[in-house]
Formats: sequence, C-alpha cells, structure tokens
Amino acid sequence: MRNVWMVSGLLLGLGALMSACGGSDRPSGDVPGNSEDGLPGAIVIGMSQCNLGEPWRVQMNADIKAAAAHHPQLTVLFKDAQNDTLRQRAHIEEFVNQGVDVLICSPKEAAPLTEPLKKAYEAGIPVVVLDRAVFGDAFTQFIGADNTLIGEAAGRWASLKLGGEGKVVELKGLMTSAPGQDRNTGFRAGIAESNLEVVFEADMEWLGPRAREEMESALARFEHIDLVYGHNDPAAQGAYLAAKAAGREKDIIFVGIDGLPQEGQVMVREGVLDVCFEYPTGGAQAITTALEVLEGKEVPREIVLPSRYFTADNLEGGGEWLEKPSDVKAKPRVRSGS
Repeated sequence: MRNVWMVSGLLLGLGALMSACGGSDRPSGDVPGNSEDGLPGAIVIGMSQCNLGEPWRVQMNADIKAAAAHHPQLTVLFKDAQNDTLRQRAHIEEFVNQGVDVLICSPKEAAPLTEPLKKAYEAGIPVVVLDRAVFGDAFTQFIGADNTLIGEAAGRWASLKLGGEGKVVELKGLMTSAPGQDRNTGFRAGIAESNLEVVFEADMEWLGPRAREEMESALARFEHIDLVYGHNDPAAQGAYLAAKAAGREKDIIFVGIDGLPQEGQVMVREGVLDVCFEYPTGGAQAITTALEVLEGKEVPREIVLPSRYFTADNLEGGGEWLEKPSDVKAKPRVRSGS
C-alpha cells in the first residue's frame, strides 16, 4: 500500500495552496481551514454510483450523505452512471482530473472499471470500492457483505421451507457483476443436497420491471412454481406482482435480498415476501474509511459487513444474524390439501 502519511501531507499542502489562491473547483459551500479532528479543510469526495434505478443504491447514496453531514469540512460529489459502464469510466476520469481527495465507487462491472480505478489509485487518490469488487489490489479498501454466504443461506432456507422438494425460479442480478455471480453460486450450493430444481432462470439486471417481465414468461411456461429466488428485493417483488396478476401469488414463496427497512422488511411485514436477506450498503463505513485514510491511518484492504435475514416470525425482533449458511431456520410450508 502507498505511504498514506505522504498522501495526507500532499492533501494538506493542496488545501493550503487553494486557500491562498482565493478559490478552486470546489463548491462554494465548502468549509475552509482545518477541522477539530485534524483533517484539512474543504475535503472533496467523489462518489461514482453505477445507477439509481435500484432503491438499494439510492439508500447507499443517502447513507454516504448522512455520514458526511457530521463532518462540515466534507463535500461529496455524486455522479450517476445510469447503468452505463462507459459513462461510469468517464465519471471516474473526471474525478481524477478534478483532483478529488477520495474516490468512492460502486462499480457496474468489475473488468471494465478495474483499470480506471487503478489509475486513480496510482495517482495517489484513496479509492474505496463498495458492493461490487474489481480485479487486482489497486484500491484502498473494498467494503461489502458476503454474497456467497447470503446466497447459500437463501438456498438452505428455501430447501427447509419446501421440505427439500420443489420447482424454483431464479431471477438473477447482473451476471457480469460479482454479487450476481456469488448470489447464484451460493444459492446453488445451498440447494445442492436437496431435490429443488431450478426450472427457469433469467438475468433481470437488478431491475424490478425486468424481473416482472421474466416472471411472466416463467408463469406462461410452467403451471407449477413453488418458489422464486430474487437476487434483490425488487426482483422478488416484480415476480410477486406478475404472479398476483395471474392469480398465482398464494401458491408461490418469494425470497429476496437487500432487506432495507423501508423496502424488503416492509414487504415481509405485508406478506409480499416470505423472507428477505439483508445486504448492508456500506455507505457510512465508506465515509469512516475516507476520514481514517486522510488522517494517515492504516485501513484493512477489505471489510466484510454482517448480514441478517427477516421473516414474519423474527421481523419485530430485528431479524436473525447470519454467520454461516446453516444459521437459517424456516417452518416448512403447509401444502394445500395436507
């Protein structure tokens, strides 16, 4: 890892030079001078978000903004790539050319964004990667939950709920992204010892409307579907809406991932989802890391965030924590006529 003390010193010098010049490219709302915690004034953080079409990503940005609000010397500049990898590459290059003090990025895809993030890192800009990992080690820190663990726990829960037998629809996230791959791999491991059969699978690219379309196709092809595994809560909700329109929602169990208080947990409470697995955004932690790096502190290369799962039985108690896939519990479904 680069010498963070040297980087911090350079940032201090840059801040002093910009103050002496009487202006900069920074927004006028920045606070000049040094803060009580010893950080340089007018710190600018660039946040590159792959899209804001997913409620979970909107929440990530909100968590970053809320955490930064506790530090008046921080300004966070947000850019939305709108699910366009080339646009996100351009945003990262813009942040580098602007000379932001820290770059936070939640990439759309690993391979195309590894190189621009590497260039930012090698230019001396601390790089914090959220949610979706990139290749190599040219970044300061990666923050994310264990998607393989969550996927396997979802598979084990599904197997328990269905008594080890049933037909499953898997609505996958973007399969060129690490979370989509890991949630798929984990789920397949979780059902490996059961007789659950994935009869239909499709890449819905994390988008609820796309998931609904794919579920409509599944319903048209298969008269019997026991469970839908959505790689995020909007996917599971989209599938539910398609099933409800077809009058089949009561025959199907719906599993999602994200577990936001205002989204997945509400869906569990309302009976739309049977279970949802929490995937923390890491937004607040990203700001903590940015501050620690600018203070010259060493930070771990990776932070794995803890996760919970929520059902109607444990929701009011705050869910159940996951440390290993076998932590999940599920009451077997009572089949009609039994």
